[in-house]
Amino acid sequence: MAVVPTDIEDAPGALRPHAEEAFAHELKALAAADDRPRPYGWNLSPWAVALYLLGGTVPGGGTVITPKYVGPRRIVEVAVTTLATDRALLLLGVPGTAKTWVSEHLAAAVSGDSTLLVQGTAGTPEEAIRYGWNYAELLTNGPSRRALVAGPVMRAMAEGRIARVEELTRIPADVQDSLITILSEKTLPIPELGSETQAVRGFNLIATANDRDRGVNELSSALRRRFNTVVLPLPASAEDEIDIVTRRVDQLGRGLDLPAVPEGADEIRRVVTVFRELRGGVTADGRTKVKSPSGTLSTAEAISVVTNGLALAAHFGDGVLRAGDIAAGILGAVVRDPAADRVIWQEYLETVVREREGWKDFYRACREASA
Repeated sequence: MAVVPTDIEDAPGALRPHAEEAFAHELKALAAADDRPRPYGWNLSPWAVALYLLGGTVPGGGTVITPKYVGPRRIVEVAVTTLATDRALLLLGVPGTAKTWVSEHLAAAVSGDSTLLVQGTAGTPEEAIRYGWNYAELLTNGPSRRALVAGPVMRAMAEGRIARVEELTRIPADVQDSLITILSEKTLPIPELGSETQAVRGFNLIATANDRDRGVNELSSALRRRFNTVVLPLPASAEDEIDIVTRRVDQLGRGLDLPAVPEGADEIRRVVTVFRELRGGVTADGRTKVKSPSGTLSTAEAISVVTNGLALAAHFGDGVLRAGDIAAGILGAVVRDPAADRVIWQEYLETVVREREGWKDFYRACREASA
């Protein structure tokens, strides 16, 4: 019989704490040492926000800041600078390029609150972006401020914080355009009350979007003009991607009580190599062209494959990550189209993996998983 915690102190920790909670000690150390000018309403200066995302050491205090984003420094600097202006920020990129991760940490560093979030889906209504109503109060007393239920964007405007809209291109086009007045006039009209909510200083908005997946809705030119777009690229090198995967798997593993991944683990390097070669259509040495499957094979999917393999090793093995633990996960990531992708995967195994020195165990494990 399951035991339900009866006291808050007995309750387990959050599976995934918000950024401002998980990295509270880093944000506190940065705030204490940050003597540079801060835009109105910001918890940190733009310089300190960039340091928080890129990693480094707090001047004078010695606190080590872990990197949240591994990539070109200029991208982070442009994103942070955009939020210090009256332009909203659009993080654009293919799936798995850390758009959501960067968005969350930017909001945490600037406002100390990353929870003012609208999750975009095909069914997101206009009320999710604007406001809704307490219908019991509405029917009893009619339209009033008391009956109005402010959405995340409206709350961010009133409190001078950062609002986040995830997967903006998933939202229907007519609902997307409800952001135009908010971003251009910094005002949210409430016609039912004959009033409005004006954004106070410190408010801005971060949206994420990708144009690779199926089912996306193009942004209107009017809405796109309201954003400064920053494109997040895939990791430039294999070493960068291995570093990203290792860090995130380690963070996720600690929260799930999984074994630690040894630094430079062979299986992580193999997963990243396979994904990069299939994604790019050529082997790492540039000698052999390979066909690319229909999936994106993103860094986020590599993290998922390794984390799942680590869980298999922990619960059904000896705790050591091996080729057999990741083979099934790779198969699931690569073979999205059972007909075409399976042929591509088998060809890659026979022409590339089979002949690669030191990969015999990986080849056998993937063959068994594909059988």
